[in-house]
Amino acid sequence: MGASNSVFTEKELEDYQELTYFTKKEIIHVHKRFSEIVPGQQNLEFNIRTTQVPMKNVLQMEELKVNPFGDRMCKVFSTDGSGNMTFEDFLDMMSVFSDNAPKSVKVEYAFRIYDFDNDDTLSNSDLTEVINRLTGGNDDERLKLPKEDMEMLINNIYQEADLDDDDMLSFAEFEHVISKAPDFVTSFRIRL
Repeated sequence: MGASNSVFTEKELEDYQELTYFTKKEIIHVHKRFSEIVPGQQNLEFNIRTTQVPMKNVLQMEELKVNPFGDRMCKVFSTDGSGNMTFEDFLDMMSVFSDNAPKSVKVEYAFRIYDFDNDDTLSNSDLTEVINRLTGGNDDERLKLPKEDMEMLINNIYQEADLDDDDMLSFAEFEHVISKAPDFVTSFRIRL
């Protein structure tokens, strides 16, 4: 094996390949990206099983710096929910956001990212948070939608997607709406 992938045994690479949507070469590249955000590491020498990268470091990646849901992405994929990530957490996240991940997997994780209160539904508070993040209203009070506009927008979402009229979106309802969005898969990705 070459020096660039000596951090993994052949068996580890095969296991990671089986568990992700990546080739062995892509797994090595993800490892390189992870090593770039490990605190105080100038090389690839760290324990891939135990090293945990603080969420603030992960959020310094260019792709997440500009993503209004970067913190949620980290929290959803981190094993302990804190947003701090091990290599395997990071690999899982990058795999789901890869071009090769199926739409069904992307939809499942999008739902989890938008479910801010982790109650397995998208409620008024979840949708308000999603809209505020998309419009910049979380960062700048001047960009927040007026209350009436927010209510109207959420009501429109419910009219379109809330099939059982319970003023919340279940995963099935969310999945149904996303199936109508042709650009979802292309916008829900991180390129290696």
